[in-house]
Amino acid sequence: MDGFVPQQRLSLRHFSAAQLTNIVERSHFRLCLVLVLLSLACFLPGFTSLQPMDRDEPRYAQASKQMLETGDLVDIRFQDEARHKKPVGIYWMQSTAVAIGQALGVPEARTTIALYRIPSLLGALATVLLTYWASLAFLGRRGAFLAAAFMATSVILMVEARLAKTDAALTACAVAVMGGLARAYLSRGAGVLPRRTLGIFWLGFAAGILIKGPLVLMFAGLTAAVLSYRERSARWLLTLKPKIGLVATLIIVLPWFVAIAIKSGGAFYSASVGHDMLGKVGTAQTYHWAPPGFYLLSFFATFWPGAIFAAIAVPFAWIHRREEPIAFALAWIVPSWVVFELVPTKLPHYTMPLLPAVAIITVIAIFRHFVGPHRPAAKLATILIPFIPIGLTVGLSAVAWTFDGALPYRGLPFMIASSLVALYGWRLFATGKVVPSLWAGFAAAIFLSIGVFGFTQLDLRSLKLSPRLAEVARNLSCANPKVATLGYREPSLVFLTGTGLEMLETGEEASAFLKGGGCRLVFVEKRFEEAFRTENQRLGQQPTLSTRVTGFNINSGRRLDIGAYASGS
Repeated sequence: MDGFVPQQRLSLRHFSAAQLTNIVERSHFRLCLVLVLLSLACFLPGFTSLQPMDRDEPRYAQASKQMLETGDLVDIRFQDEARHKKPVGIYWMQSTAVAIGQALGVPEARTTIALYRIPSLLGALATVLLTYWASLAFLGRRGAFLAAAFMATSVILMVEARLAKTDAALTACAVAVMGGLARAYLSRGAGVLPRRTLGIFWLGFAAGILIKGPLVLMFAGLTAAVLSYRERSARWLLTLKPKIGLVATLIIVLPWFVAIAIKSGGAFYSASVGHDMLGKVGTAQTYHWAPPGFYLLSFFATFWPGAIFAAIAVPFAWIHRREEPIAFALAWIVPSWVVFELVPTKLPHYTMPLLPAVAIITVIAIFRHFVGPHRPAAKLATILIPFIPIGLTVGLSAVAWTFDGALPYRGLPFMIASSLVALYGWRLFATGKVVPSLWAGFAAAIFLSIGVFGFTQLDLRSLKLSPRLAEVARNLSCANPKVATLGYREPSLVFLTGTGLEMLETGEEASAFLKGGGCRLVFVEKRFEEAFRTENQRLGQQPTLSTRVTGFNINSGRRLDIGAYASGS
């Protein structure tokens, strides 16, 4: 027994990282566990402390909150306005998360934005795990893990995991559908697909429709059309059991679509299809206009740290485009990407459901030794690995200094660490150690997440106008004050102060609001204060200036100075 301990110590001393990797790779469960831990390290910092991000996130959260307030699980409304743009799926998920939070005793659950973000967090985790599952149709376990890790550490998924919107959940549904479609195509002629594959495919299809309408159908439909043209046959789709699957899909989605048609008198379809969807392909929604090529340029930021590796792999995809796995991945990416580039309305997250296919091609190219410092200009191009964290470190420091007069000292050490690790990753790539450079990129993403979302955003106080205004309302000496706002109309203020927040248009309306009696509070932006004071003098009232809140509104691009005036407090 005495001789056993040194032997055990010797074996532990020589236990290498490669041996640990081999042990982890023997089990899908262990690999998925590592992916979950990697994802949580990237998704959780700042999850509860980040303020509601205008404008889309608080609109979704407020509509879900009103479902709980009214008990109406069919109609979707933001205050008194019908929100007939997207189906009901995400609102049900958010309402359920908040209801569970209330049942568990979470204080002020209905105004706790983190509860509304839980479906997005779960959607982002599902996206990573489903990317692993989908990639197994193309790659072995190690390759599938790396493809999923590219998604877990991508900037765009880190952002969407923290926002109470549809996009993380939609991406999970899309990857579920495309993973099933890949198995149907790559194994055509091999017999019947497993029931689990069929279940994942059709459940993802139905859930995707309930979350964001026809987009899942577009991803799968364009891919299937391209591949069917390539094969001169669509018979391979029959392995997906379309008759049974479509019936199951209708059973899941049809009840709400019928209910909302009856309740809205058809207004939902005219608004969601006629205004929202067609407005994106026409000229109705010019607020988010961008020229073709926008997604190609933004890709280098949104898919960091994997973007530059993907760019180096582009020639590989073209050279091997006739190979079935590459052909499928390209059919997944190219048609939908072209559609998004041609549509005038553009937002960075629109292409997110296509990124798992980009990750798959990239990993295949890496494993075949196509991606490396031997490629033309690759050593220079991979400067993008440290460029993003260095750029964010400098940029966010400049923002904090400009608007708040101080550097983000809590976040700086982590952002600097991210930059240094990314620089090390660049050096690894330059010396031919491509896979280790990937791991350096993943580590840099964790440090970046902690630095930016965990700490730096806390120090950007000037950007937190709505939370600071809502705090003023909560600190009034009277309970349940009536609140109005003039000149600042962000949805986050509605979410944080209450559904009854009144949106005013003029200084005269603000003065009349305070005249209404009882405990009242009105926020007046400085541009309207002269008219507000003049009307107060005419009415003979002298409201109390509780405080002033100054800051910067990202959406309007303006510095704001807002006075909080109270009466009857």
